[in-house]
Amino acid sequence: MTLPYFDAEALATHLTPARAVAALEEALLGGLDPELDSPRLFAPLEAGEFLLMSAQSARYAGIKVATVAPRNPAKGHPKIQGTYLLLDRSTLTPLAAMDGAELTLIRTPAVTTLAIKHLLAIRGAASAGVVAVLGTSLQADRHIEAIHAVCGISELVVIGRRTEAAEALAQKWAGRGIPSRAGVTQDVATANVVVCATSSATPVFDGRLIADNAIVAAIGSHGLDAREVDPVLALRAEVVVEGVASALREAGDLIPARSAAQWKERGLCTLSELVAGRFAPVAGKPLLYTGVGMSWEDIVVAGRAFEILHDSDAKVH
Repeated sequence: MTLPYFDAEALATHLTPARAVAALEEALLGGLDPELDSPRLFAPLEAGEFLLMSAQSARYAGIKVATVAPRNPAKGHPKIQGTYLLLDRSTLTPLAAMDGAELTLIRTPAVTTLAIKHLLAIRGAASAGVVAVLGTSLQADRHIEAIHAVCGISELVVIGRRTEAAEALAQKWAGRGIPSRAGVTQDVATANVVVCATSSATPVFDGRLIADNAIVAAIGSHGLDAREVDPVLALRAEVVVEGVASALREAGDLIPARSAAQWKERGLCTLSELVAGRFAPVAGKPLLYTGVGMSWEDIVVAGRAFEILHDSDAKVH
């Protein structure tokens, strides 16, 4: 068997943010149920850990095998690396392998952007307006790209622990036509959309600063011992999650603001309900989307990548 391999360049070139968002939206509207997702599995390694994420969709089965090596950046290697294996659902025949790290860099911003797109529609907003991004990593950069491509950004404020990194990212996007500047955490108070794309284990701003009509997306941290937003915001806001089970299992942004039992009793809107138009938030409250990353997102985006790239390769030959 000769298994096609789609590298990072091929994925980034062909799987645009708009295509990835559309694939996720179509899957949810088509009946895919994120609550059926298998919990991801963590396995310790001497240099870090394995992260295994398996899923199936209407047409495919697949698994992402990723490694997280915290000491790698100091050695000149990526912290996160991985491979995605896509299979036919009915026969479990392998169809393709692809760069798992790049797949994650595409699907995470796409899921966030899908949520923001529909939250903006609830607000009646024509674009994302003033967007404050906390973080200067590749994920932060890719979130800016996806949100601008799908929703539009009128002004960008980049907030980072290192001023020079924030200035460099702001200058990059200023060069692409978005009015941009480096900012400070207090700038979240005047932002229409706030995106938290950090690996911080502690809240990155005071939740009281967020305007009542703002949208916040916290997607950088996962695990009950890590949180990018504080309990103040979690209690103030109307909340949307990828899936209820995964949120109660891993969303430190929500717990311990309320216990899992209290969130269950109160109720959490899911991304599926948001996309289907079944989210009716209380007026005068911020809207908070918090994501931990789920396996169904990988397989939906991997499946769309395979369809695009397989068709492109067939036409060449």
